[in-house]
Amino acid sequence: MKHIFLNLKRFDVPAALGGVNRIAPIQEWGGCIVKNTQEQLKKYDPKEVEFVQYLPEAHLLNAVAARCEGSPVQVGCQGVYRMNTAVGGNFGAFTTNRPVSAMKAMDVNCTIIGHCEERNDKMGILAEAGVVDTGAVNRILNQEIRLAVENGMKVLYCIGEKDTELDRWDEVLRQQLEIGLDGVDKSKVVIGYEPIWSIGPGKTPAGKDYITKIARFVKEVTGGIDVVYGGGLKVDNAEMLASIPEIDGGLIALTRFQGQIGFYPDEYLEIIRTYLGK
Repeated sequence: MKHIFLNLKRFDVPAALGGVNRIAPIQEWGGCIVKNTQEQLKKYDPKEVEFVQYLPEAHLLNAVAARCEGSPVQVGCQGVYRMNTAVGGNFGAFTTNRPVSAMKAMDVNCTIIGHCEERNDKMGILAEAGVVDTGAVNRILNQEIRLAVENGMKVLYCIGEKDTELDRWDEVLRQQLEIGLDGVDKSKVVIGYEPIWSIGPGKTPAGKDYITKIARFVKEVTGGIDVVYGGGLKVDNAEMLASIPEIDGGLIALTRFQGQIGFYPDEYLEIIRTYLGK
């Protein structure tokens, strides 16, 4: 099974306010993404490839409502809180946090956990309290993953090493995998590998040999969980990534990196065609 994930982050912010959304008014944005991709995605066999689109919380209902009958698009949320509601218990008073139950009620069945941006945020908070143990972040993420899976959600769990960790990449990734997936039903999880050291302007992208090495390592440690490339699936690297047997898909974000940068549905579909070869 191949997995094509789309993480739309804050691409709902209009260009006039410093964002990169140039394709639809904010009120229609989530639905616009789904409507302009789902029909063309129907040509792919759902037994061979799945398409999950992670959207900012404000746009989930709009996106879910835009799905047509038999839509191949799965709508996902960008994380869940490590606690959930309970009948006769806490009713979900987690201000600023999204409980799994709320996401399920919105007809969302997938979530992305452990993205490098989430890891940086959690590590920054812990650092303010004097905690420098990176294992603490993985333990918190494990709580999120377990809760999501136990409540019927699929999880894209992101891992990756920074430039300061390259000399011990295997130790760093093993810790993220073993702690993050402790006690988790791994059949509900896909691993997203982010080579953090190679992501961003002016940085050298990870090469085929390095990505292959990491994917093999992840499958060895996890017992064969599917691995997708989270460093950015693009037209430029789609054929290369497709040629790696150990890579089972990719995570797309921006589709255009120059000029009017941002996400564009037609370019998203082109990336998919290039990666899948059809």
